[in-house]
Amino acid sequence: MLALRPNCECCDADLPPESDNARICTFECTFCADCAEGVLAGSCPNCGGELVRRPVRPAAMLAKYPASTTRILKAEGCAPVKAA
Repeated sequence: MLALRPNCECCDADLPPESDNARICTFECTFCADCAEGVLAGSCPNCGGELVRRPVRPAAMLAKYPASTTRILKAEGCAPVKAA
């Protein structure tokens, strides 16, 4: 089950569970759309995986299976992806 992390790891923007602005990789590293599509160019800086839109958990299921409250933030922020 997805943790639905509450923030962008790069800029610390809030990403509530109902947000369609959240992007995740297969390891659930979480970023806002601006960082994911801009600075990160669609690739996770942690694992290199593709960043895709995080699904929204239905409200009834969110009550039973709440979102994570643990914030993860890269202290150094996210550097632009280097061209190959």
